[in-house]
Amino acid sequence: MIARLMPRTARRCPAGKVFHVLNRSVARIRLFRGVKDYVAFERTLEEALARTPVDLFTFCVMPTHWHLVIRPTHDGDLSKFMQWLTLAHAQRWRTSHETVGYGPLYQGRFKAFPIQEDAHLLTVLRYVERNPLRAGLVSRAEDWQWSGLHRRMSGSRQQQAVLTPWPVPLPAGWLEWVNMPQTPAEEEAIRMSINRSRPYGSVDWQRTAARQLGLASCFRPPGRPPARRTRDPQ
Repeated sequence: MIARLMPRTARRCPAGKVFHVLNRSVARIRLFRGVKDYVAFERTLEEALARTPVDLFTFCVMPTHWHLVIRPTHDGDLSKFMQWLTLAHAQRWRTSHETVGYGPLYQGRFKAFPIQEDAHLLTVLRYVERNPLRAGLVSRAEDWQWSGLHRRMSGSRQQQAVLTPWPVPLPAGWLEWVNMPQTPAEEEAIRMSINRSRPYGSVDWQRTAARQLGLASCFRPPGRPPARRTRDPQ
């Protein structure tokens, strides 16, 4: 008897909410091996923005994965945008590297979590923009060419036009703040949100957002729920 596969639960990514989005390569293979690979991805990203306009606040392309902080302008746009971006990049990458037919390039569906638009959003933006520094790829975060931070600081007008002004004020001294280490607690909370699709914000905001988006399971302990114990017959 062939087991029927359960359909995936549709993501609820309504317009107007800010999301951190991430996707990784299968087995963490190196996706970006040189300038050509990074440029090709950024061009695909710009095409995706032209096809399905969303607000792109920042991004960071790393050797094995990439981060985006975006806000969809219509319900359903986030999934539409990400599906096209991931599929188009995977097909073009396989063709460029002569590995067509070798299977999936990405681990699967992208990871995403909503963010409260206050200091919590600044924390996530900082996390994304200092990623190359955290990984030891550069000595200053702004030196990593393949990021929203570099585009804002040193990009051409055309490159900067891809980015949308933030919904929260850019703090004075942002560059120095990005280059300072974040606390272990901040980094762990963001990683938890990435791994569990958990809303990132104040406790009350998290609970409200989880209810609205059908993410109640993100607060349950990982793993299977404990089996019910039955009483022994007396």
